[in-house]
Amino acid sequence: MRIMVFGVGSAAQSVLHALRTNGAEVSTYLTRDYAHWSPSLEGETYLAEVFFNPCRLLQEKKIDFVIPMSIDWFLADWTNEFLATKIPILSPTGEGMLLERDRDFARRLCKRFKIPFPRAFVARNRIEAESILKNHPGAYVIKNPLCSPTSPIHTIVSETEDDTRSWLKRVNYEEGIFMQEYMGRREAGHIVFVSGGEIYSLVTNQEYKRAFDGNLGIVAGAPLGGLVEKDPQDKYHLARELLHPLLPWFREVNFSGPVQVTAIRQGEKWMVLEYNVRIGITSGPIILKMLENPLPVLWDVVHNRKTEIRFKEHFNFGCSLTLAGYGYPYTQISGPHFPITIHGEFDCDVWWNEVAPEAKGTLYATGHRIADVMAVKATLAEAIESAYENIRKIRCLASYYRTDIGKSLWPPGNE
Repeated sequence: MRIMVFGVGSAAQSVLHALRTNGAEVSTYLTRDYAHWSPSLEGETYLAEVFFNPCRLLQEKKIDFVIPMSIDWFLADWTNEFLATKIPILSPTGEGMLLERDRDFARRLCKRFKIPFPRAFVARNRIEAESILKNHPGAYVIKNPLCSPTSPIHTIVSETEDDTRSWLKRVNYEEGIFMQEYMGRREAGHIVFVSGGEIYSLVTNQEYKRAFDGNLGIVAGAPLGGLVEKDPQDKYHLARELLHPLLPWFREVNFSGPVQVTAIRQGEKWMVLEYNVRIGITSGPIILKMLENPLPVLWDVVHNRKTEIRFKEHFNFGCSLTLAGYGYPYTQISGPHFPITIHGEFDCDVWWNEVAPEAKGTLYATGHRIADVMAVKATLAEAIESAYENIRKIRCLASYYRTDIGKSLWPPGNE
């Protein structure tokens, strides 16, 4: 089975490794201009600046299906040509993609199927935004209406009305803004596969999105850590309340692929914050490691067929930790390429991100995110302990990691 991943860095490397160790022949279409080294450790890589349109490459390499690490493939100039090749992809297409791409579409869909969703508005400019705040006072999370890795706005969490008012003077209104009522910090996520007109629960997860211990600092561009619990029975009822009501729509639009719902707990009920339709950079590799039969499952999902999910008995929890580099999460700050030293052997998975070797083999940090350390164990405590034991083996000047993963926001629904 030949599989190509669209992506870069640790997100791509971790998925590639899981596929390769299960017998797939893997390669990577490098979609961005950084973090190219680690995917090359798993298979051949192809630069987007050389292969601007990957369609011929996919056909020449006889790729059986594609796994995208973000939705930017759907916005490319070659998207229609790719869809015409009929090469399967682990992603919805057409209207199904709007579940993540268009935030107000997701809000309207929730309204249609009576799924709780925070009060939300779209404003085209500052005048409209300030009018909304005046007529509907409160704290709002500010997002881009159209989700994309290159959006002019990335999530801004305002916890008071005055915070919101301050941000409305500074945000980029190029594509307008999506204002979603701030509902607190009791977030959790649940990930499923939708295939063959059915929903298959996989895991419940928590992403530690703020930069520093104690859930302090800004919401970073990607999580600084995460927890994953094997959850085919949906023990926290996230899928039951927020995904299963969408089953008629999933069938209506012939949806197939992964879906993650990120939710907030309000009293005794969950509310949707957003949906994502990709396998996920923190949970995806852990899911693939937990599955007994990842390749047959993926093959069924990309062909929109009913499948059978089988988990390994001894892998119940996963913990991921990010080693952040100089200046992160303030990416306007950059430093030199610092050497990385490793003290001892790793005994869990370590995936390299913005890292590259020099001529003598020494690794250097070349950007703001250095590595992701992932441990999958029988118990949550074992997974957390293993991840921390291994991340402490890596040294790079001015790097850091959160030391409190698992001490808050877990179990799901807690602060």
